[in-house]
Amino acid sequence: MSQITPEIVAEHGFSSEEYARVLRAMGREPNLTELGIFSVMWSEHCSYKSSRFHLKKLPTSAPWVICGPGENAGVIDIGDGQAAIFKMESHNHPSYIEPYQGAATGVGGILRDVFTMGARPIANMNALRFGRPDHPKMRHLISGVVRGIGGYGNCVGVPTVGGEVNFHPAYDGNILVNAMTVGVAQTDKIFYCAAAGIGNPVVYVGSKTGRDGIHGATMASADFTEDSEEKRPTVQVGDPFTEKLLIEACLELMASDAIVAIQDMGAAGLTSSSVEMASKGGVGIELNMNKVPCRETGMTPYEMMLSESQERMLMVLKPGREAEAEAIFRKWELDFAVIGTITDTEHMVLKFNGEVVADIPLAPLADEAPEYERPYISPTEYQAWAKVPELGAVKESEDLGADLVTLMASPDIASRRWIWEQYDNKVGGDTVQAPGGDSAVVRVHGTDKAIAITTDCTPRYCYADPYEGGKQAVAETYRNISAVGATPLAITNCLNFANPQRPEIMAQIVGCLGGMGDACRALDYPIVSGNVSLYNESKATGGGSAILPTPAIGGVGLMADWRKAATIAFKQAGEAIWLIGGHGDHLGQSIWLREIEGREAGAAPKVDLAAERTRGEQVRALIHAGIATAVHDIADGGLLVTIAEMALAGRIGAELDGMTPAQAFGEDQGRYVVTTASDGFIEGAVRIGTTGGDTVAGAALETLRTGHEGFFPALMNG
Repeated sequence: MSQITPEIVAEHGFSSEEYARVLRAMGREPNLTELGIFSVMWSEHCSYKSSRFHLKKLPTSAPWVICGPGENAGVIDIGDGQAAIFKMESHNHPSYIEPYQGAATGVGGILRDVFTMGARPIANMNALRFGRPDHPKMRHLISGVVRGIGGYGNCVGVPTVGGEVNFHPAYDGNILVNAMTVGVAQTDKIFYCAAAGIGNPVVYVGSKTGRDGIHGATMASADFTEDSEEKRPTVQVGDPFTEKLLIEACLELMASDAIVAIQDMGAAGLTSSSVEMASKGGVGIELNMNKVPCRETGMTPYEMMLSESQERMLMVLKPGREAEAEAIFRKWELDFAVIGTITDTEHMVLKFNGEVVADIPLAPLADEAPEYERPYISPTEYQAWAKVPELGAVKESEDLGADLVTLMASPDIASRRWIWEQYDNKVGGDTVQAPGGDSAVVRVHGTDKAIAITTDCTPRYCYADPYEGGKQAVAETYRNISAVGATPLAITNCLNFANPQRPEIMAQIVGCLGGMGDACRALDYPIVSGNVSLYNESKATGGGSAILPTPAIGGVGLMADWRKAATIAFKQAGEAIWLIGGHGDHLGQSIWLREIEGREAGAAPKVDLAAERTRGEQVRALIHAGIATAVHDIADGGLLVTIAEMALAGRIGAELDGMTPAQAFGEDQGRYVVTTASDGFIEGAVRIGTTGGDTVAGAALETLRTGHEGFFPALMNG
């Protein structure tokens, strides 16, 4: 009788067509261990089977790009023989089920992606999406996620320097936790994952393997159902102190020439790391499962291969270097075991108790994994499906100051101080600009250079118009990096969408990727790494609640001199306030419309990419010349919110020219507010006022501050 029943095949997430492909690849029926290995390697989380076709269209190269997508992280040249290595990843499903560990291990995983390549991590960021603030689960989820991010990052000694938070009912049943890490390496000491050298030893280092996280990758490739709480065992458990030891041990060994290839054990653990190393190197791999360090008794090869226990790495060493490497890892009190060898078979062979328990050709696991061109509806059909209401007539505001007070205290604009005060943003001593500005700025240790980092996405725009929303997410990172005076160089992304088997969701994916690609080409701003997180949809909330399309973008830029970084704070009274990009009036999809009129309606704002580039260059030139004293890009809430944020940061008010509600709160793109000394001048800009006093649009600064700072403490204190 067959060991593999149709029920077991279904439990492992295979369609009947996919299982038929497994049978063809194997030339026989797989055993349970082999089936499990195929199931995680062919999961959406590991294979990107619904998105690969479209991801190939994105621009990924530039003269400064050393390594684009396909490795653990992207690598760009930052001069002087140094490289920035960075990536963004999701840990959405685990964070909903077990928010503290889900978020903590998300941070641990993205740190490993970066130091695996030889970089010392210098900064963490995050992009978080929560449901309605008054949803019964939300306080628990917010508290757990924030504590998890802080608990891991603070303990491992990498500063968490910024991020973003949105609230929307679409995330009630499926929150998003996206983590980003940036590191710095020497360009001649970058490590890749392709295994080489027949007979070379395969080495396991780090923590022992347990049963936590088994089927984590598979869980992340399916919708949530009512029994999601039962999936707690698939959530990994993190130990930041072990991770800190692992970083130091790996970097110490990397200073030698002993390592041929290295890969962290992330999603799908030992399976994905060994398959990726061997398949990228065009070699085979043989592992002795009896040698895998385990922390639980009686673990089977199936459990060892699918475990997602944290803080583990796999390496291929040069022959004869095992003792040297072992001495380093033992010194750092980490496990070290030679568990296999590189072969010439192009197969993965697993042995246990002297018997072969798995023998799989590598090509079908990796490069020949399924790739789908899933059907999607046209933009016109999408608009009919999305049912975004027309903007229609807009009420004239009675009181701009009162509206401003309401907006500054609203969930999407209120101060995130309650969150970022739980993160150590100064550890390492190189943080130049902490959370609260347009971009974080972190000095490259021992140099005058600094790296600017931001994460951005406006999901409500992406839902209303996926193409324009995709453009805007990229353009806003470009703007935020320009606003501190850095030159935008490259992006990473975390593409969070719902079920790709629904043509309307696939239309969101294709539209957003199309907009992102066009923005990157126009701004000379390539995509060097990323992550796709699909099936962010919960049946538990009733009726299949899909998240808003959320292609979060992490942008990285470079400054030659960190001392010239601009900040958003007004510096002194009597300075001129300038508007670059002109008065706007676009209230469609604006925060003002949602918070004041209680509706989400109208088209998303259009993004003029040529204007974005020109204005970004102009702002950077003003900063470098020392003309701009404060700079802030205009984003959520429009012009008046931007000015209020600058006023609160500097504790100085603003005396402004008159403006209409549409000019005050429209979210037209590609715009900045800049201040100059009173005798300064900005060509092509409009002077709209002067710094001074203790009000903005008639609203007292202290009233604005009370509302702005009060939202999160009031929410979290219940």
